[in-house]
Amino acid sequence: MDIYSDQQNFEGEQMPTAGDNLERYGQIDFPEGLKSEEDNPRGNIWYLPIIGHIEGHMLMPPGHKTTKYEHIIPMLLHAAENPKVDGLLVVLNTVGGDVEAGLAIAELIKHFTKPTVSLVLGGGHSIGVPLAVAAEYSYIAPSAAMTIHPVRMNGTMVGAPQTYDYFNKMQDRVLDFVTSNSKIKNKRLRELMMDTASLAMDMGTFLIGEEAVKEGLIDEVGGLFSAMERLYGMIEEIRAE
Repeated sequence: MDIYSDQQNFEGEQMPTAGDNLERYGQIDFPEGLKSEEDNPRGNIWYLPIIGHIEGHMLMPPGHKTTKYEHIIPMLLHAAENPKVDGLLVVLNTVGGDVEAGLAIAELIKHFTKPTVSLVLGGGHSIGVPLAVAAEYSYIAPSAAMTIHPVRMNGTMVGAPQTYDYFNKMQDRVLDFVTSNSKIKNKRLRELMMDTASLAMDMGTFLIGEEAVKEGLIDEVGGLFSAMERLYGMIEEIRAE
């Protein structure tokens, strides 16, 4: 189905235009929008932008830039089964957000059936860290940053040992995912997370570009060209097999 068409569907509703898709989902087209005459001989890359606040089960207040997990998850499933999609480039500029929504998206990226590369632009903070390391290979722009801090929650909480245990288990889920998908060790990641000297009003660590690579979180410093060339190379290797 051509998403650029002005035709109406069988229910009489106006089909989404490229502008609608950009506003709602942060991208021009969906995987099914790829047409044979648009095939790239080096491989068709599908771009997944994760921008702003990652919105989970609760709606963010008006005025917040959000990436909605109920949009991202179905689109990842479509891209995984679409034969026209040869590789996935995840572009991140996020402040973080809902932990479980972020981990759900990260798990889908990790187990994506085709080559994956991530690129951190601006920032890949908080739950953006697991999203960045979920790809097979990760890049960070020289000026981009990543913030590592403990799991936090706003609102009323029950002051009981069970609440503390819940936070510990949630934090372990994040730590285990990051360490199993990057070169950083669990002990070092905990040290960065619990640092009280780096952030003025919080625990954690702020890493910029090369620092994230030196710590083993990200594979390489680079930009869009580097990320695309790496992805094309991965596609070529699969085709050669």
